[in-house]
Amino acid sequence: MSALTQSHARQAELGSPDKLKVAIGSAVGTTIENYDFLAYGTAAALYFGTAFFPGQDPVAATLLAFATLAVGFAMRPLGGLIGGYLGDKYGRKPVLVGALLVMGAATFLIGVLPTYQQVGVLAPILLVAIRIIQGLAFGAEWGGAIMMTFEHAPWRQRGRYTGIPQAGVPLGLLLANLVFLATTGWNNEWSWRVPFLASSVLIIAGIIIRMKVSESPEFEETKAKGELVKNPLLTVIKNDWRTILRVIGLRLAESGGFYVIVTYLLSYIVANKLVDRQTGLTGLVLAAAIGVVATILWGRLTDSIGRRKLYIIGTAGIILFGFPMFLMVNTGVPFLVILVYIIGLPILHDMLAGSQGAWFSELFPANTRTSGASIGYQFSAAISGFIPLIAAATAAAWGWSGVAIVYMACGAIGLIAALVTRETWGKRERASVDELIAAGK
Repeated sequence: MSALTQSHARQAELGSPDKLKVAIGSAVGTTIENYDFLAYGTAAALYFGTAFFPGQDPVAATLLAFATLAVGFAMRPLGGLIGGYLGDKYGRKPVLVGALLVMGAATFLIGVLPTYQQVGVLAPILLVAIRIIQGLAFGAEWGGAIMMTFEHAPWRQRGRYTGIPQAGVPLGLLLANLVFLATTGWNNEWSWRVPFLASSVLIIAGIIIRMKVSESPEFEETKAKGELVKNPLLTVIKNDWRTILRVIGLRLAESGGFYVIVTYLLSYIVANKLVDRQTGLTGLVLAAAIGVVATILWGRLTDSIGRRKLYIIGTAGIILFGFPMFLMVNTGVPFLVILVYIIGLPILHDMLAGSQGAWFSELFPANTRTSGASIGYQFSAAISGFIPLIAAATAAAWGWSGVAIVYMACGAIGLIAALVTRETWGKRERASVDELIAAGK
């Protein structure tokens, strides 16, 4: 057996020595990303209208605050394009470190921003500028984090390892709710400043971990073989545009469904006085805590049964759950409301999130992998950013049934995308890797 084949066999069986360190360091970034989304959304709803847009009608001020949230979403596809290009051309590690550094600095700066009362119109201008920077960094972050984790992991456990950074979704949700619950009663500007400043702890830890890990072994091999392409962005769009569209559809089921439950459902529950806000938040916190573990377990399950099969089950579940979700919530029974969050998040949503890291990575060749997966992932995020607005509009026209249909439509798009996307870790692929490992012993 050649030395190269033996090296592949070792990588397939054991992964790199840095595999766990990379996975944990990557999870920090995805945790901050989701922490920031929820922290910023809560701050925009409760505090930013008066802090940065005073003098406006209260409703207009809140809308302007939410507009700054949308700016971050709009920038994510551009960040994905930049991060993907740099990751495929110069390496995953520089993107992994650089994106977190920029993202962390921007998040911290929101916590120390002067308000309108202090510097006038400069305050909202600075807020928008920082959101633009955050959006670019967030867009670049996911691709570098997932690719590094995927390419350091043992081939037979790539679902399990990429599930670790994907667990940053429920972990960010959990931390954001806990921090805002802790600061709600302060009744001063520190109520919104502390949640952003607190993220610096995670950022520092993440940068320290990421600086110490080695570059992706697959990128190094691709570079050594001279297989890096001159422009990975144009190459992947030319060769794999259909796959990119499939990834957008696949992710829309996950992210669109997430925003319906996390952003719309709580406001619906409170506005209709079905249960108190505390019950809704309890459901969110409990579901997020379960989801941290569930996401990793779902990823691990794909190593045994394949990525596509689990995704089909999850998207079908979303379609079936649309109307029962609201029927359960409308009872006003606290247990059923909490159960909705547990079914909708750690079961259905995290089933999809836990599958994505490995599946999306395996759909593209190593020399354009970061670009392809990042474009699909971040363009879908930009589209999903409008889901709460769409949900609110359909609710105004058709009530809760309209929102249920929006939720089901996200699942249907994901199901169609899953059915037309190839399996990358089926029985044949698993058997081939087992043969390679056996031959290397």
